[in-house]
Amino acid sequence: METFSEIFMPQRRSTFAADVDTLFHFIHITGFILLAGITIAIIYFCIRYRRKSDDEVTPIITHNANLEITWSVIPLILILIVFSWGFRGYLTLYTPPSDAYTINVTATSWAWQFSYPNGGVSIEDLYVPSNRPVKLVMMSEDVIHSFAVPDYRVKMDVVPNRYTTVWFEAREPGTSVIYCTEYCGAGHSSMLGNVIALEEEEWEEWLESGLEVDEDMPLAELGEQTFNQSGCDACHSVDGTPLIGPTMQGLFGSERQFQDGSSTEADEDYIRESIIDPQARITEGFPPTMPNMAGALSERQIEGLIAYIKELQ
Repeated sequence: METFSEIFMPQRRSTFAADVDTLFHFIHITGFILLAGITIAIIYFCIRYRRKSDDEVTPIITHNANLEITWSVIPLILILIVFSWGFRGYLTLYTPPSDAYTINVTATSWAWQFSYPNGGVSIEDLYVPSNRPVKLVMMSEDVIHSFAVPDYRVKMDVVPNRYTTVWFEAREPGTSVIYCTEYCGAGHSSMLGNVIALEEEEWEEWLESGLEVDEDMPLAELGEQTFNQSGCDACHSVDGTPLIGPTMQGLFGSERQFQDGSSTEADEDYIRESIIDPQARITEGFPPTMPNMAGALSERQIEGLIAYIKELQ
């Protein structure tokens, strides 16, 4: 069965992925057997009871109580098996262990933001320890999203104004893709991320240093790194390619026209405002979908973004 899963399913990287796959395969194999049996029966009856001559009269067939009970009881038994099996899995999937490490997840159009108990924040990439249960407490800042990691067999809607939770335990170190599986607008397909599972010791080291900004990195280089890691590239190009938001190429020093009819020069102050309060002034011709990055980025990262954008002429 494991070989079968490896061929037709994503990798199994969580502790309960095997149970989910086993139920999945049971449903499909049972369905295939029923399909094959019914198809063979239809073909047999078509041949056995076909009309052979104009004079032949089709005999009157009365009901068969035993047959009717059989084809009612067998599906009922199968349904009860699937229900009880699935309900047991449901309880496992939605009842996180009491010692699970809790990470807050915020979904915005179109990026994932992860907040750790030590105050650190990462965007797009979620870092977790392997062989330790992790609980995600999730909320959306705008529309309905859906957090899904096929390798872990987890999927949960993320909705505005309420919390939803999901948990998993990575069996081993590795990287798995995060998808948004609820259509959430023009940038839906680019709302990707990664779950990066690390050994416990390596994860503890990352937790202490990986969330810190390299103070020695040149500002423009830090800005480029932040631009790519924070999901800015999902909506803004750097080469003039039209995307959901304005391109960053040639932005600095240009005249910006806003939806309310006003305009201003794109200087350092304007770029900073666009990062920490993007709804203050909406550029003409573009939707107001930019998430507020205040608190998600450090002051040095914001300065780095400004320096990087200034170079994109």
